[in-house]
Amino acid sequence: MGEKDLGYSAREAAARLGIPVWTLRRWDIQGVLVATRTRGGHRRYPRELIDRLAALGTGQDRQQADELAIIRRELKEKRRIVQLLVDSEQRYRDLVETSHDLIWATDALGRFTYLNNAAQDIFGLPPKALLGRCFFDFEARPSHISNRRFLALLKRQGEVRNYLTHIVSARGHDRWVGINARVSYDENHQIVGIRGTARDITEQQLAAQRIERLAKFDTLTDLPNRLSLQEELTAVMDGGGVGALLFIDIDHFKYVNDNLGHRAGDQLIVGVAGVLKQLLQELPGQVYRLGGDEFAILVPEALRLEAQHVAERVLEAVRHYKFAPESGTRKLSHLTASIGIALYPFHGADLSSLLAAADIALYHAKDQGRNRSVLFDQDSNSLRSTHKRVHWARRFREVLEEDRVVLYAQPVVALASAEPVHYEVLARIREQDGSVVPASEFIELAETLGVVRDIDLAVIRKLIRFLASGTVPRNARYFVNLSRASISDEHWMRRLLAALGESGIDPERLVFEITETAAMSELDVTLTFMQRMKERGCHFALDDFGAGFSSFYYLKRFPVDYLKIDGGFVRDLLHDEGSRIFIRAVCDVARGMNRQVVAEWVEHAEVVRLLLDMGVQYGQGFLFSRPAPLISLPETPTGALKSR
Repeated sequence: MGEKDLGYSAREAAARLGIPVWTLRRWDIQGVLVATRTRGGHRRYPRELIDRLAALGTGQDRQQADELAIIRRELKEKRRIVQLLVDSEQRYRDLVETSHDLIWATDALGRFTYLNNAAQDIFGLPPKALLGRCFFDFEARPSHISNRRFLALLKRQGEVRNYLTHIVSARGHDRWVGINARVSYDENHQIVGIRGTARDITEQQLAAQRIERLAKFDTLTDLPNRLSLQEELTAVMDGGGVGALLFIDIDHFKYVNDNLGHRAGDQLIVGVAGVLKQLLQELPGQVYRLGGDEFAILVPEALRLEAQHVAERVLEAVRHYKFAPESGTRKLSHLTASIGIALYPFHGADLSSLLAAADIALYHAKDQGRNRSVLFDQDSNSLRSTHKRVHWARRFREVLEEDRVVLYAQPVVALASAEPVHYEVLARIREQDGSVVPASEFIELAETLGVVRDIDLAVIRKLIRFLASGTVPRNARYFVNLSRASISDEHWMRRLLAALGESGIDPERLVFEITETAAMSELDVTLTFMQRMKERGCHFALDDFGAGFSSFYYLKRFPVDYLKIDGGFVRDLLHDEGSRIFIRAVCDVARGMNRQVVAEWVEHAEVVRLLLDMGVQYGQGFLFSRPAPLISLPETPTGALKSR
């Protein structure tokens, strides 16, 4: 028997079956269709088997083959789908286990049946140790209250989002956790479990608490602030409660700030706050810091006698406080305070009226000599006046803090040429709505309330910045009107000298105006101020000259460079012989003493002719121009700034 009789060769069998030769060889290796070997090592396939397999391509065998192929394809698709599911589950597990958020599931009673690895960070325990426990086993508050509230929300809504709970981890760390949860139901709509997520929001919660504390507590003293007082007052008054509100103001606090520095002022505020906090450990009430040197004490359920008792204890405690600033050895041994008392609801049935009543009582305490307490009196004859003072005291504080003092200017012209050579600049207050308040409406109150020095200094500083800007000619001089309170304050003078020294401007460009009345009220003080400022190169003008009875007598004592004739004489010049005689005399005296004369309130061209005939060099008034904002003036020789 030859080799051919042993069966088909690999090539012949492949041709009969219609498949590649290499497939046959692979089947042989895999044991699917095993070939025999000849002595020469060639593959031989049984003829009968190959012929039978080849016959499957027709008839019934073909049908069976097709069915088999379909089954194989279905099995292959199922294997692919199963693999996709396996891959998807693995991805899901990877995402769940590596998530920073806690992913959890519980049974119907809220006991954990699954937690991912984020449980370790939140609870301080591994997931396995938490199985069978619940969120509220770790609650900082009584767990049954939060648990009951949480489950009630779930039952009612089927879902809860951003439920905030405060827990304590197994390591004792505070955690704030935001929970999202959804209920799982069976076919009978019975709860079978709860699934959800949770996120550690401790940092956000602490940040929110810090922001809330900043909003309601004073950073310097750590006392609750004005907002806290208003909220507490609103709550107790809405609840129909009675009590007392005490407003406390440290007497002469500005002296500490101006003479010892703002750091010493802060130290004093902290010290007084400590005194009040210690005192309120013995007495009923809560102390608040309202700002600046202002404190408040709220005493619930207190009536007049108890409120006055608390006020007297506060005054006594402040008197006994010995303040020694860290920056030096100088000690303040006579510290006092003023206190205003208002009772609610008797002195104010709402928040604003009660605060106003306490404020008014405080100002009465100051008016009566300070170092005392005053109970609000609704029948006071000065109530309307005090209301106005309280209103302006707040306005002045806001104006200065918000830098709303603005400068207007009115030209002073050379009468011979009608050309502007100076400008008298007037202080104005710019309201928040953009309107402008003239000095005539506020300067007297500013002097009464003791803020005129701050306004004077604000005017000078703005003028210095204007001069330093380089937008005006070098030969221009600017006249600044100063109040009596400013020139008599040694500390204010030092601040003025410091501002001039730091600015680098030429002091000869400044001419300080002092009214005749102010100059003669404290003659020695005025002369001292003039001498020190003239040593620096500044000039002086005597304003409203002629308003006093001894104008000519004192003129030789004041080293002034300009005389500004009181506007009343100029206004009456056309029809009053006495005014003409006075102005002519002023010009004769000024010429002999080498002074220059400025006429105010010039409103008619005929007045200009008369003034020139008398020897007046300069004039100002509506005839030439009305006041306008300083920064809008043209770049011509410029001059006088006046804070009135």
